[in-house]
Amino acid sequence: MNPQGERWTTDQVLALAPDEASRRAGGKLAAPGPWSETGADGGAVWGQCKGSGKKPYQTVVDIKGPAFRCSCPSRKFPCKHALGLLLLWAGDDREVTAGEPAQWAGEWLAGRRERAERSASAPSGAGAPSRAPADPEAARRRAERRMQRIGAGATELEQRLEDLLRSGLASAERAGYGSWDETAARMVDAQAPGLASRVRELGSAVASGPDWPARLLEECALLHLLDQGFLGIERLPAPLAATVRLRVGLTTEAADLLTGPEAATVRDRWLVLAQQDSEDGKLTTRRIFLRGERTGRMALHLSFGGANRPLDVALAPGLVLDADLAYYPGARPLRAVLGERHAPAAPGPVPPGCGIDAALAAYGDALRDDPWLDSWPVVLADVTPIPSRDGTSWQLADTDGESALPLDPRCLGRTSLWQLAAISGGAPVTVFGECGHRGFLPLTAWDPAPVSL
Repeated sequence: MNPQGERWTTDQVLALAPDEASRRAGGKLAAPGPWSETGADGGAVWGQCKGSGKKPYQTVVDIKGPAFRCSCPSRKFPCKHALGLLLLWAGDDREVTAGEPAQWAGEWLAGRRERAERSASAPSGAGAPSRAPADPEAARRRAERRMQRIGAGATELEQRLEDLLRSGLASAERAGYGSWDETAARMVDAQAPGLASRVRELGSAVASGPDWPARLLEECALLHLLDQGFLGIERLPAPLAATVRLRVGLTTEAADLLTGPEAATVRDRWLVLAQQDSEDGKLTTRRIFLRGERTGRMALHLSFGGANRPLDVALAPGLVLDADLAYYPGARPLRAVLGERHAPAAPGPVPPGCGIDAALAAYGDALRDDPWLDSWPVVLADVTPIPSRDGTSWQLADTDGESALPLDPRCLGRTSLWQLAAISGGAPVTVFGECGHRGFLPLTAWDPAPVSL
């Protein structure tokens, strides 16, 4: 239970699911039939679920995290068993009754709480293991060599762009994607994954539709700007230089952000606005958007999972965390790492939002500081989703009818748009999403409980 003595809602549980398949699979396990030895206390839920083998799967959830453990072989976090157990617990208090944890659940929960207590009692700056290198001089030389390799890669890329413009954009269509993929591989060799990613965008632009020359030229201009920014990075203001480093692929260790000599954390009550998982091959990326109640600052927490590497945190939209965040440096900081939590997560209110004009202004301000931004997170209030007559496009309109914002074409054809229309019912709603050059990408709507789209 949360500090208000309330169980989670079904929507809050389903918002933790890594994908739609997990939601459906978890829903099938939200019945008492496959479960045994279920129980709950003020901070955890546990139970055993019958599977295909002889031994049932042991599932336990620390709802103060939340954090999950299951003996099943699934690589998804939370797995379908954790989701099913939480749905069972959320739906009927007679099925999951209060009690003392089973031994296997209690041992895992005790270990988590012992680690949390040690972290809380550690002296300031000792909450995370030191990542200071054994030989600072050797680390400095390695950093210099990497900067030189990236510089060589950026110089080579500038020559590639110059050759493209000299021969004409039509030559990119004839060359196909393979030439860009080869250039991207060379940027990876130069230890510049950010440059490699933007090069692949160039290759994709060629096959992006009838207006591909304009899009290709836009991407070339942004890549040229990034190249020149890195090659002249010593002349840039410190915040912009940090943004350029981040965009080419130079990142700061999370531990250094929280405990390093220049660590600066922001404590606030952070409302979880959305959680999204995406898969790229064997890598799963989880994006969690938050907004500070006091500061009003947006934040994006990123985590990555793969084989034998679970995603480190799951937060349902609508929860509020009293916690410290540390932002990655940049001219317009957004990505952040989660630090100390000062209280368990609890349900939060419907967030206040802005109108269409203010959302566009917020994106414009962010783009001024970071010209490589694709979008900026905003909460829209009192907007109505409106489909075109043929259903090929959608827009969100202000209640006064003076302004409207087209929806991102990437979300067209998804059932989530009709879900948003059903939530609205023709009336204004509050929607969180990303506002960018493609339009608005809705991620969460409030009904009044948060619903992931």
